[in-house]
Amino acid sequence: MIWIGLGIVLITFWLIYKNYESRLVLALSGIAMTVIGQYVCGSSTTLPVAIQAFTKTLVNGGLVPVIVTVMGFGYVMTYTKCSDHLVNAMVRPLMRVPKLVIPGTVIITWILNIILPSAAGIAAAVGVLLIPALIALRVRPVMAAAAVFAGTWGSVVSPGLMFNPQVATIAFNAKEIPAPDAMIVIMQEALPCAIGALVVAIALAVVCMFAKEGVGSVKEDVAQAESLKEFKVNWAMAFVPVLPLFLLVIASKQVGWLPTKTFSVPVCMLIGTAVGLIVAICNKQKVGDASKKFCRGAGDGFCDVVVLMAAASLFAAGMKSIGLTGSLVDIMKGSQSTAMIAAAVGPFVMAVIAGSGNAAALAFNEAITPHAADFGMTVVQLGSVAQIAGGLGRTMSPIAGGVIILAGIAGVNPIEVAKRTAIPVILALIVVTVCMYTL
Repeated sequence: MIWIGLGIVLITFWLIYKNYESRLVLALSGIAMTVIGQYVCGSSTTLPVAIQAFTKTLVNGGLVPVIVTVMGFGYVMTYTKCSDHLVNAMVRPLMRVPKLVIPGTVIITWILNIILPSAAGIAAAVGVLLIPALIALRVRPVMAAAAVFAGTWGSVVSPGLMFNPQVATIAFNAKEIPAPDAMIVIMQEALPCAIGALVVAIALAVVCMFAKEGVGSVKEDVAQAESLKEFKVNWAMAFVPVLPLFLLVIASKQVGWLPTKTFSVPVCMLIGTAVGLIVAICNKQKVGDASKKFCRGAGDGFCDVVVLMAAASLFAAGMKSIGLTGSLVDIMKGSQSTAMIAAAVGPFVMAVIAGSGNAAALAFNEAITPHAADFGMTVVQLGSVAQIAGGLGRTMSPIAGGVIILAGIAGVNPIEVAKRTAIPVILALIVVTVCMYTL
C-alpha cells in the first residue's frame, strides 16, 4: 500500500506539472488514497473523515479571513492606483545610482512583494516600470527581467501568504506558540529571509558582472523610460499599501505599541481598505466600484487560495489513510537531517518543475510539519523552510507566471531569464535553510 500511495503522489505532482487543475488533482488523489486506505487497509481515516478535513479548512477562522481580506485589499490598491504610486516612489531613486541598479532592483521588488503578495502581480506592476528604465540605462533586456524576477519571492514573509497563517495554526495546535498569529511566524522568518534576499541580490550582481550584461552593456540607442520620470508621486497614496503592514508590525508582540489581539491581520487589511475607499472618493472614483473590487479580490482569494488549501488537506488525509504519512514520519525520525533536507528540497524542486511550489509545500505542511517535534525541530522551522523553498524554487522556474510576464515585457526567452536567477536562488535556499535551523 505504501508503494501504491507513493505512486499516486508522484502521479499527482506530474499532473500538476502538466498544468492540470491543481485543486481537482489534489482532491481526487486524496479521495483515491482514502478509499484504498479505508477499504483495503481498514484505516481509521475514512472518506467522511477526509471530507471533513476539506470542509474544516473552508471555514478555518485563522486562515480564511486573513486570505480573503488581504486579496481584497490588494485589488482595491490596484484600482485606486495606490500601488503605482508606491512602486514609482521606490524605484525612482534607484535610477540615480547606476552601479547599484541590479541588486537594488532585486531588493526593491522583494520588499514590494511583501506588501503586495502576488508574484505575478508584482512582476507586472514593477516590470512595466523598471524593465524600460533598466534598458534605458543600457542593461541587457534579459538581465533587466532577471533582476525583477529574482525579487518575486518576498511574499514568503507576507502576512497575506497562505502558508504563514497555516504554519501559525499548526504551531498553535502543537502548543508551540501562544496564538495562531501569522506575525509570530513571520518574525522568525524575517532575518533569514532578509539575509537570503541580500544573497540573491549580490549573487545576481556577480552573475551580471561576469556576463557583462549590466549598465552600459548595450551600445545601441534605446528609448528612454520617460513615463517613470514624468510620473508625479503622491506620497500619501504611496503610503496606503504599506499601512496594514505598518500596523501589524507595531501591534506585534515584539513591538507592542498597539494591542495585538485587536489589530489582527484582517482588521489591519480592512483599515487599509477603508483608507483606500477614501482615496477613491478623493480621486473622484466610484466608491461602489472600489467596494466591488474588494469583494472580487476576496472571492478570488477564497477560490484560488482557500479551496487549494482545502484540497491539500484532503490530499494529506489520503496520505495518512493509506499509511504513507506514517512511513515518511518513521523515516524522518531515523534521521533529523533527512527531515531538514526534505523540507527544503521537495517543495523547491516541485516549484522549479511546475512553476509553483504551493501544492508541494501545502501537502508537506499538512502531512509532515505537525510531527516536527519528532524530528527535533519546531513546527515554525520545518513549515517555514518548506514554504520558503517553494517560493525560491518558483523564482528560477522558466514556466512561472511571473517570469512569463517579465519575459514578455523585455522581449526575451523565459528560459534565459531563469538561467540567470538559478545560481543566486540556489545559494539563497542553502543560506536561508541553514539560518532557519540555526538562528
